[in-house]
Amino acid sequence: MDFVVIEEEDLLEDDSIYVNNSAIVFHNNRLSYVGQDCWKIPPVLGQMYGTKALFLDLSFNCLTTLQGVENFSNLEELVLDNNKLCDSILVPWLPNLQILSLNKNNIKNLDLLLTKIAQNLPSLHYLSLLGNAACPNQLSDVDKDEEDYQRYRFYVLYQLPGLKFLDSKRVSSEERKEAQCRGKFMKIVRPESS
Repeated sequence: MDFVVIEEEDLLEDDSIYVNNSAIVFHNNRLSYVGQDCWKIPPVLGQMYGTKALFLDLSFNCLTTLQGVENFSNLEELVLDNNKLCDSILVPWLPNLQILSLNKNNIKNLDLLLTKIAQNLPSLHYLSLLGNAACPNQLSDVDKDEEDYQRYRFYVLYQLPGLKFLDSKRVSSEERKEAQCRGKFMKIVRPESS
């Protein structure tokens, strides 16, 4: 494997990011850096492809932060499945982002995430949160049922009325109407863990 060490002033003195050049795939404005166990977006990706990439796939890494994604100013699609992203992530302003996939991360606080998305992703039409505690379905909790999941959908659609797809399912006009009527009452409250 071909590795390059990227060092930056903003990193700790001993800290550096290893980039596997052979894992960087860029074709037709689509950038993938998948399965490399990186905990942060390698700055070299933004430097080299930030203005060109419309699609970015960083799945199957160990990302704990979205720092660096703001360098991809023209992004329309961002796939961050199977990482370690949690409630503390900062969602940057990405005015063109239409698709965001955060499946199988560590997101628990739905309200916090939806607030960040509503403020910073004005063009979002597709959101997927499957496999997170914030998404009460059987992927994240076997004790959840279809009713729990539907309440979640109503609440998300109430908070983000521009969505056309939520998780793997298209939003119907009937569901959208119901979400506008009942969604604000569908907030999911979880007991505090001791």
